[in-house]
Amino acid sequence: MWNKVQETVNYLKERTNYSPVYGVILGSGLGSFTQDIAIDFTIPYSEIPNFPISTVQGHSGALVFGKINGISVVAMQGRFHYYEGYDMQTVTFPVRVMRYMGIQTLIVSNASGGVNPNYKVGDIVLIKDHINLFPDHPLRGKNEERFGPRFVNMSEPYSKELILKAKAIALQNQIEVKDGIYLGLQGPTFETLAEYKMVKILGADCVGMSTVPEVIVARHMDLACLGVSVITDMGDEENIEEVNHDEVLLAAQKAEPHVRQLIREFISAQS
Repeated sequence: MWNKVQETVNYLKERTNYSPVYGVILGSGLGSFTQDIAIDFTIPYSEIPNFPISTVQGHSGALVFGKINGISVVAMQGRFHYYEGYDMQTVTFPVRVMRYMGIQTLIVSNASGGVNPNYKVGDIVLIKDHINLFPDHPLRGKNEERFGPRFVNMSEPYSKELILKAKAIALQNQIEVKDGIYLGLQGPTFETLAEYKMVKILGADCVGMSTVPEVIVARHMDLACLGVSVITDMGDEENIEEVNHDEVLLAAQKAEPHVRQLIREFISAQS
């Protein structure tokens, strides 16, 4: 894995001469954030050595290099999921590549189903913690000490400092945000009534099929993380909305202008 990461990093640095400060992973329906970037390079995943290819509708499949208010960023238009058939090392491979290209902070976004009764469809949630119920772990196997330690401290997977900054920026820009705990499941099925009940009993506020493995690997390499989730459907043990992937994309796209503004202003404020 170390050699593959370095090979990919060397290829991207030779092609772009970039050392981004921020890495951004754009979830379902949130890909047009790249319109806020002064783009210098767009590289399809298919052209990048060792990179997998996104197979999910709403995930374009390219690395975008550019600047926001003069700050260098790299954005993933489309992530990889365990349910696509990739192993966890492949799912999280781009996070390792972004780290060795130079990023210091990882911003992850996703679409999720809400179980917190105080949420509604379209709400923006700052993730304050997560529960990992994926059937495999991205750090399983022999540890590569050059990436990070064998046992990773996960007491603060999402930076409290970054969450406070994001809340302040949301307030300044009159963007309503909530916070909550995200629970990660394998997918690709949406949750049953009983599973929504389980999610709520376990203490989570929303549930999705991504993000957790990426943040674990980011913390393995001591990257600060900010997580943003858009609530695209609601469910509990008594009632569940009919939902399909097209509706998820539509709900995410309606919230997208606020998410884009929040991330854009968050990055700009760090200059």
